[in-house]
Amino acid sequence: MSTTPPLVQGYEVVIGFETHAQLSTASKIFSRASTAFGAEPNTQACAVDLALPGTLPVMNKGAVERAIKLGLALGSHIAPRSVFARKNYFYPDLPKGYQISQYEIPVVQGGSVSFYLGDELKTVRLVRAHLEEDAGKSLHEDFVGMSGIDLNRAGTPLLEIVTEPDMRSTAEAVAYAKELHKIVTWIGICDGNMQEGSFRCDANVSVRKPGQPLGTRREIKNLNSFRFMQQAIDFEIRWQIEQLEDGHAIQQATVLFDPDTGETRAMRTKEDAADYRYFPDPDLPPLAIAAEWIERVKSGMPELPRAMAARYVREHGLSEYDATQLTQSPAHAAYFEAAVAAGAAPKLASNWLQGEISKRLNAQELGIEAAPVSAVQLAQLVGRIADGTISNNAARQVFEALWTGEGQDVDALIEAKGLKQMSDTGALEKIVDDVLARNEKNIAEYRAGKDKAFNALVGQVMKESKGKANPAQVNALLKAKLG
Repeated sequence: MSTTPPLVQGYEVVIGFETHAQLSTASKIFSRASTAFGAEPNTQACAVDLALPGTLPVMNKGAVERAIKLGLALGSHIAPRSVFARKNYFYPDLPKGYQISQYEIPVVQGGSVSFYLGDELKTVRLVRAHLEEDAGKSLHEDFVGMSGIDLNRAGTPLLEIVTEPDMRSTAEAVAYAKELHKIVTWIGICDGNMQEGSFRCDANVSVRKPGQPLGTRREIKNLNSFRFMQQAIDFEIRWQIEQLEDGHAIQQATVLFDPDTGETRAMRTKEDAADYRYFPDPDLPPLAIAAEWIERVKSGMPELPRAMAARYVREHGLSEYDATQLTQSPAHAAYFEAAVAAGAAPKLASNWLQGEISKRLNAQELGIEAAPVSAVQLAQLVGRIADGTISNNAARQVFEALWTGEGQDVDALIEAKGLKQMSDTGALEKIVDDVLARNEKNIAEYRAGKDKAFNALVGQVMKESKGKANPAQVNALLKAKLG
C-alpha cells in the first residue's frame, strides 16, 4: 500500500474542493418561493428573492436541519451559534448586490470524508460547510446581442462544503467527489442531480516541486459531471506544469472547462475574501442550534454507507470493494439486503448484483429500483446454483427469462427449459465411463502431465450430457477413475 504522493513530470499535484450542494427543501432559504426545477423563467421569484424594498429574509428551518445532518454524517462540529454575512459583489443575476452567506462562523466546522482508492483508504479533511443562498442565472444562448436574467434560482438553499488541499491526484479528487455525492444523497439532503446543478463542484488546482510551499491555485468552476471533472483537472495540471517549465508564473484565477475542446480557459482573476467586504447581515440574527435539536436529528439518521460497508465486510465476509459497490446508494443496499434476507448467499448475491444485473441496468439506463428481477427472485436463482440444481450457464438462461418477463417463477422456468443438472450419479458415471473408453489418447496425455487433456475429457462429458452434468461432479468422477 503506497502512501507516497504520485508525481506528474516531477511535480506534486495539490487539489482542494468547494462543492455546492443544493438542499432538498421545497422552498427557498429565506423565502417561501418554490425551489422546483424547470419552471418558466422568473415565475418562482418572490419579492424577497427580487430584493424589493422593505422585504426581509426569514430562515428556512429545513435548510438548517439538513446542515445538521451533514455535520453528523461527516463527524463535524455543529456550531451552537453561527452568523450570516453579506458577501458583496455586483453581477446582473444578484439583485441585492450581495449574497447572504456565512463567513467567520459557519454552521458546520471540520470533519472529514473517507473513501477507498483501490485498496487504500483515503481521508480528506474538511474546513467547513456553510449555508448560503444561490444567485440567479444569466441566459445568453437565446438572445442576440443581449443576455436574459432568470431569478428562479435566486435564494435556493445551498451548503458550500470546503476541503483542505489534501488531494494529490485526479483519481483521488474524483473519488472524493463521488463519495461526497453518495453521502449527501444517502442522507437525503440533496438530490445530487449534477445536470440540473444540484451538485456543483469547484476544484482548486495547483502544482509544486516536492518540499516546496503550495503553488498558486486556479479554481475550475461548476464541474457538473465526474467525467468532465477528470478531464478538466488533468488538463489544468498539464497546463500549469507547461507554464512553469516555460518560465512563466501562475496567476491566481477562476477558469471554466470547455468540454468541446477539453481545455480550461481563464474567466477572471481570482478574488480574495477582502474583495467581497464581508460583514454580518443586520437583517438576520445569529443562528442558534440547541443540543436537543442535534440529538433529535441524530436519532433519525440512517446507517451511513461507510459504516454499512464495514458491516458487510464483518458480517458477510465481503471484500472492501464489493461492500463499497453494494453501498453506492440506499436502493442498491436495500436490494442486496432483501436478497440475503430471502436466503441468498451474500457473495453470490453480490456477484450477480454487480455483474449481470448492473450490466443490464446500465445498458437500459435503469435504476436498481426498476430492475425487472426482484431481490427475492435473485435469491431463488442463486439458491439453485448453490444447491447444484443448475449450472451458472443455465442460471443465465433463467435470468434472461426473468428479465424479459418470459416467466416469474425460478423453479418453473428451470423445469420448462429442462435446465436441471444431472443429479443421478449412476447415469453420470455411465457417461464418464463411455467417454473414457473412447479417449485413450487423452487419458495417456493426462497421465503424462498434460492438464489440457483433462479439460478435453471434461468437455466430452459435458457434451454427452447436453450440458446438464454438474461440472464439480464430473471433475471428481474423472479424477477418481483416472487415479
